[in-house]
Amino acid sequence: MEDSALGIAHYWAQADSVIRATAWALLAMSVASWFLILWKLWAWLRVRRASRALDRFWAARSMDEAIAAFRPADAEAIFVPLAAAAQQAAARRLDESSMAARIDRSELITRALRQRINEAAAKLEAGQTLLASVGSTAPFVGLFGTVWGIYHALTGIAASGTIAIEKVAGPVGEALLMTAFGLVVAVPAVLGYNAFTRVNRKLLAELDGFAHDLHAYLTLGARPGDES
Repeated sequence: MEDSALGIAHYWAQADSVIRATAWALLAMSVASWFLILWKLWAWLRVRRASRALDRFWAARSMDEAIAAFRPADAEAIFVPLAAAAQQAAARRLDESSMAARIDRSELITRALRQRINEAAAKLEAGQTLLASVGSTAPFVGLFGTVWGIYHALTGIAASGTIAIEKVAGPVGEALLMTAFGLVVAVPAVLGYNAFTRVNRKLLAELDGFAHDLHAYLTLGARPGDES
């Protein structure tokens, strides 16, 4: 009957304010990391769907038509801003007396594309810093809860003046649950961070290829590899 009383509920009832605050912190970290994982997974699926529909962009007869036709497919606004910025840079009219007028049009397009690629990379990587932070700190937060719980348990045992294995094993075992909670929070965050880092690298490579095609089209009038 005494063993059946031991468990998470018993540990929570015996925990002090420090342990409870640590547990709530781990819960908040877990909720935040899972929210980011699900949100970024949804965003990645939409970006992936847009990248597979790029043929629709190049099938258009003009850049304006291509941007208008592809905009509904680019729900995360990753590819369309790139094309719009490149088109705007290509059509830009500069004051002949300004220093910017001495810059080659190809360089203006390259700078516009590079700026939009950097913005897209920042959008794709949003939230990953939090995932990395949760993955690296959650085990230590759980370890802190374990150390404090063991200290609290041993202090109570010392105050009671009795030393018995059943009085030590229960409180110490319950304190060790904090380490397990820390790992449960950290593992999904680490796996999510690694997975999104990998897929973002692939998406940025596709975006870089799209930018290269845009640059070639706006400067040469054709995509690389197109037959004249």
